[in-house]
Amino acid sequence: MPSDLNVSVADRVAIVEMCRGPANHFDEDLIRRVAEAIEEVQQDRSARAVVLCSSGKHFCAGADFGASSVRDDRERAAAALYQEGVRLLDAKLPIVAAVQGAAVGGGFGLACMADFRVASQATRFHANFSALGFHHGFGLTATLPRIVGPQRAADLLLTARRIDGAEAFRLGLVDRLAEAGSERAAALALGAELAARAPLAVESIRQTLRGSLAEEVRSVLERELDEQRRLWRTRDSEAGINASLARTIPDFVGE
Repeated sequence: MPSDLNVSVADRVAIVEMCRGPANHFDEDLIRRVAEAIEEVQQDRSARAVVLCSSGKHFCAGADFGASSVRDDRERAAAALYQEGVRLLDAKLPIVAAVQGAAVGGGFGLACMADFRVASQATRFHANFSALGFHHGFGLTATLPRIVGPQRAADLLLTARRIDGAEAFRLGLVDRLAEAGSERAAALALGAELAARAPLAVESIRQTLRGSLAEEVRSVLERELDEQRRLWRTRDSEAGINASLARTIPDFVGE
């Protein structure tokens, strides 16, 4: 059976590739193994930078609400997933996300866990939580405002509007804008730039810039999870999720 996570190292850049195409939905197990892979190349000093990427059409569509593991115990699944996800912020190596296709919901949150995002004009970013009837998660309360500022974060989260890679670049969400189909190559080039610099200096500067981000994310996750638990029990959340699965427009009633 083929692996759904491939890890390789070339020229001191680790490539951590999720292989659940086309949508690359994640779960606790996959994010745990992503974190473990980064920790391993960090410990054996085989890499000085990481490119987080995925095979298939899309970078990541977040959690699969149609999967039984999510549907049967959503609250436990979310708590476990976020606990593993925050480990990415504990990494000492800089992480570059190569974002092709769509980064939706939790996939948007995963992209924001990285230090840098490389995308193309064809890339789509979608923090779709309010369109599904529940609170955002994956630490976006802390990460997104740091990247684009509080007003732009509020715009993206409250309206749940889709933006393409070009707008994401203008907002500062994307750090390098590549040609469509060349997102990974551009991410690898940025990874090589980082890997060529003095590793102790890169680690030190990164830690100074990030400051208490990991602790902030752990703190806000409690609020995010509490609100998700509350809102998942509402009629609006049921309508939003069902409409998303059926590809229809939900009718929210405020209950």
